[in-house]
Amino acid sequence: MEDYIDIADRKGKLTGVSASKSEIHSKGHFHHTAHIWLFTSDGEILLQQRAASKLICPLLWDVSVAGHVDAGETIEQAAIRETKEEIGISISEEQLIKIGVFECFQSYSNGIIDNEFHNTYIVKFNLDIGDFTPNPNEVEALKFVTISEFNEKLEHSDMNNHFISSNKTYYQFVLEAIKNNLAK
Repeated sequence: MEDYIDIADRKGKLTGVSASKSEIHSKGHFHHTAHIWLFTSDGEILLQQRAASKLICPLLWDVSVAGHVDAGETIEQAAIRETKEEIGISISEEQLIKIGVFECFQSYSNGIIDNEFHNTYIVKFNLDIGDFTPNPNEVEALKFVTISEFNEKLEHSDMNNHFISSNKTYYQFVLEAIKNNLAK
């Protein structure tokens, strides 16, 4: 059974109408996603390599967890659900630190028109890589990178399969939010 997603308008306000995920992507309806960036108190950031089977950006190293907000679901509920589904850990709403909503409107050569509002959170946690249970339908691999490694990967993202190079400003904002949280 296909997931249903609430349609938003160009400004991100929900319209009260839902559609299947395939319709959302074929017609380019605006919709919301939850992005969760996990980091340790030592400043290591968890990156996820998208599964090879993904239709958009397979094998790309990117955000710790990301997923669509299902119809009728709050963004926070989606963040918690996606974290459990993708990497097998439980987080609470209290752990979510919202850092912003970012427009990401892109079309892909496979016909997908992806007009998303990335509701972006950071979450501080202290787990080892072995504590995660990656879902093979979503995740190829997981790894930690330091802040300096994150910067280096971002700087060369046009040739290293880390991050979507056109979204550099987004990644820099996320990195600054993590650094600011670590400084507290």
